[in-house]
Amino acid sequence: MTTDSQIHGLLNDHLSGLEEYTPIQPFEVLSQRLGIPISQIVKLDANENPYGPLPAVAEALAEYPYYHIYPDPQQSELRDALSGFVGVPAEHILPGQGADELLDYICRLFLSPGDSIINTPPTFGMYSFDAKLQGAEVIDVWRRTDYSVDVEGIEQAVNGGWQTGQGSSSVKPKLLFLTSPNNPSGTWMPDDDLRRLLALPLMVVLDEAYVEFANQPSRAGWVLERDNLIVLRTFSKAAGIAGLRLGYGIFPAWLMPMLWKFKQPYNVNVAASVAGLASLRHTDQIMAVVEKLKAERDRLLAALAAIPYLRPFPSEANFVLCQVEGRSAADLKQALEGQGILVRFYKKTGLDNCIRISVGRPEQTDMLLAVLHNL
Repeated sequence: MTTDSQIHGLLNDHLSGLEEYTPIQPFEVLSQRLGIPISQIVKLDANENPYGPLPAVAEALAEYPYYHIYPDPQQSELRDALSGFVGVPAEHILPGQGADELLDYICRLFLSPGDSIINTPPTFGMYSFDAKLQGAEVIDVWRRTDYSVDVEGIEQAVNGGWQTGQGSSSVKPKLLFLTSPNNPSGTWMPDDDLRRLLALPLMVVLDEAYVEFANQPSRAGWVLERDNLIVLRTFSKAAGIAGLRLGYGIFPAWLMPMLWKFKQPYNVNVAASVAGLASLRHTDQIMAVVEKLKAERDRLLAALAAIPYLRPFPSEANFVLCQVEGRSAADLKQALEGQGILVRFYKKTGLDNCIRISVGRPEQTDMLLAVLHNL
């Protein structure tokens, strides 16, 4: 007779120590937990666009007649529209169920147990999570105190090896994950630093989820000239459709045939495609919202700097990271939560006693600042 231990032993060994990724809770769960109506919650913990999708998106979703038909597996219309928006040929673009799906594809295509990636914490947690799902080792090259990338440290890790818990390793990493602007620090990576890292013999994955909020241009066009660069983008932030899960990647030409063979045929649902196309028909309106959020970010940053127990960091994204000084960031988060205001709290290396505040509407900023001053 088969025992439970025999069945449990069929799992991949490397998954036993995998640390679970902790996502942000949605409105309805928060409302029930806090005992506060959804309409009274000021949600500034997940870098969502407080203005939501454009009216044209809601209209397009309401009018679309073919939800009973499977979506286009090639996403041809969406890719053509993205080509005009990003400025690269559609042949280099692959949409996904959020950029998270594309991160998963990249790790599954390149990594096996025994391989490794370079991560630059503190940064987005999905890079290390997806790599560990494949049994790969994560080599952390920590950012500097100003949250800039340690370029020299990465070069040393690639060219000279690094130290692991078992001693030195000579296995060369295959992937380098970078985020610009970085989450959760809002830091922009300069062009010269990126060029140096692209000279290394590995694939560079540049996550540009927040690039619309930066005062700098996207590097998506660089993919056309570099075989080892992948740029990821999303509709979640600037376009305000995070719940529909739509992202896209700009990939070098040599990798696209493998991606087409590898991806699920109907990975992007019809509603996400309809919403994405409607958004791309009104990019001027999206960028007008982005400009409002950038102005509000600057106002929030200045106001936070005037609060004695907060030290905000400059940001090129739609959020502001703050070091909490002289008091507990966990207690501060709880006090804000008691007033229906939600922020992200960190207690880990590089982010100890920090909170991250998403940029909201002006009235939400006013409510936040009033509570912070009272505290």
